[in-house]
Amino acid sequence: MLATCICFAFASFAQNGYWQQKVKYIMNINMDVTTNRFTGTQKLTYTNNSPDKLNKLFYHLYFNAFQPNSSMDVRSRELGKVLMNNRPDWDSRVKDRISKLNDDEIGYQKIKSIKINGVAQPFEYHETILEVKLTKAILPKTSVTIDMEFEAQVPLQIRRTGRDNPATKVRYSMSQWYPKLCEYDKDGWHPNQYIAREFYGVWGDFDVTIQIDKDYKLGGTGVLQNASEIGWGYDVPGSNLKPTAKPKRSWRFVGNNIHDFMWAADPDYKHIVRKINAGPVIHVLYKDKPTDTHKNDSMWTVVADAAVKVLPFIEKNFGKYPYPQYSFIHGGDGGMEYPMGTLIVSASLGTAFHEWMHSWYQMMLGTNESMYAWMDEGFTSYAEDLVMEYYKGYPSITEMEASLKRNPNNSNLKNMVENILPKQHSGGYASYLNLAKSSIEEPLTTHADHFNTNTAYSAAAYSKGEVFLEQLGYVIGAKARDIALLEYYNQWRFKHPTANDFVKIAEDVSGIQLDWYQMYFVNTTKTIDYAIDSLWEENGVSKIRLKRIGHMPMPIDLRLTFKDGSSQTCYVPLNLMLAGKENESADEKRTVYKEWAWTHPTYIIEINQRLTDLKRAEIDPSKRMADLNRSNNVLELNW
Repeated sequence: MLATCICFAFASFAQNGYWQQKVKYIMNINMDVTTNRFTGTQKLTYTNNSPDKLNKLFYHLYFNAFQPNSSMDVRSRELGKVLMNNRPDWDSRVKDRISKLNDDEIGYQKIKSIKINGVAQPFEYHETILEVKLTKAILPKTSVTIDMEFEAQVPLQIRRTGRDNPATKVRYSMSQWYPKLCEYDKDGWHPNQYIAREFYGVWGDFDVTIQIDKDYKLGGTGVLQNASEIGWGYDVPGSNLKPTAKPKRSWRFVGNNIHDFMWAADPDYKHIVRKINAGPVIHVLYKDKPTDTHKNDSMWTVVADAAVKVLPFIEKNFGKYPYPQYSFIHGGDGGMEYPMGTLIVSASLGTAFHEWMHSWYQMMLGTNESMYAWMDEGFTSYAEDLVMEYYKGYPSITEMEASLKRNPNNSNLKNMVENILPKQHSGGYASYLNLAKSSIEEPLTTHADHFNTNTAYSAAAYSKGEVFLEQLGYVIGAKARDIALLEYYNQWRFKHPTANDFVKIAEDVSGIQLDWYQMYFVNTTKTIDYAIDSLWEENGVSKIRLKRIGHMPMPIDLRLTFKDGSSQTCYVPLNLMLAGKENESADEKRTVYKEWAWTHPTYIIEINQRLTDLKRAEIDPSKRMADLNRSNNVLELNW
């Protein structure tokens, strides 16, 4: 059966039984910029919305990873012994640097006390995880108040967080810096050690006050509550930091309906502000380079202006940005996303767009990144590619092809289609196909920290995840895929969706079964390879035999081009779909054939034209199918 319309009737009961925990943090931090240490108090209101009685709590203590012989240290050094393309497979930012830290360069978080509703609680350290053994269980549908006192030392900048960044010279990149409650969901607790990649937190509200040397300038998650006291562009764009007689000043930030909190500080930050009508305020914080200050200012101004330009496109295609501000902050290492802000090492637009798109795919659609890194990084990479094309002024592929249909002799349009179409998401496809041809690929279901190599993780999470979405457009149609992405946003923002949740929405939108697509492309490393096997003519009927060589079955678009210049698409649905996609090109003739059974390695297409009329046959002319060997997809006939 062929699906003839896009279905908008979504099941209202899809999320019946769903629940998630809730937190409210109030933190006060006192920073000593001489010792690089701080003390803190944390009052946490924790609401147990689960049906379970909780006898324990777990916290992340990320700074403890930055000590010699930690799990992060040893894991990095062990991966450094693995050579990929004659290079050590360790993270180039980490390498063996942790093993060489001195006592005043390491990171640590020490808990002085924990009380629940005023009663002291016993606790135990497990390196980067703190286990709290409750004296009294937290019952379902109840809330408790957890008071904590702690102290910490900020490590030398190595990975994401730290002080005195060797590349940017930023004093403090304060990400993953506080005792953070682990998430408890339907699968139980998620007390993941900090090895390399973890991002999964409890939804809630943050109220954070930071006391720091009066000359320091801050930015980060949340809205500055005392802007009139601080100045420095937070009250009026372009204003100076207001003077104070006190040795320290307090910066109070509040962020609501988020699942983490980041901040950064440096006495030499510059601040660019852009206010978007009916939208967020954009903050850009950066440090000057030692040379060519004017060029540096210009580059960061481009980031601020680019954010204003692309937001309408982002919101139209991926959903509205709901928070009152967003900050691009010079710091960190490479780029790393957090709620309402990112730390980026340079004014690269690609990095800036990527990290901002994480506001959708992780900050609002809060998947467990450890288990679904491909939904976080891959969906973001997919969106980043489209945002960059929009920023550069490229029309969409659909617009270009439609224009070419109306103006078939327009050589400029033809050149654009021929040169831009193959490049859309081309980096993601090239990276994934290289991985698929290697011997190191692992299923996307592999826990992010447990890939055998960093190389395989990166290509899987970023590239195969990107291909998953673009190829989904091939399977169900780009229009249905785009509607599914918006519906995914509408149904699951501010929640913790899984792969099953997204696939269910894509099925509801398209009317096509997709469990097979998820099973093959996500759960296995099976690959796609189709070929035009042979062709012949019988009694005036031309026959084209297609062959499935790879182990992953797919539906097939076969475009036939004839000597008279006409063309048609032969569409063969896969029987596992139990339906088919709509015609994506209304201007081109399409014939729908009987479904191809996944068990059958070959399929014969018949056309009522002489074989000598055929000039060209091509499987998947849109090049969205991640076919391992495209050389056997095309047959050129020179009769």
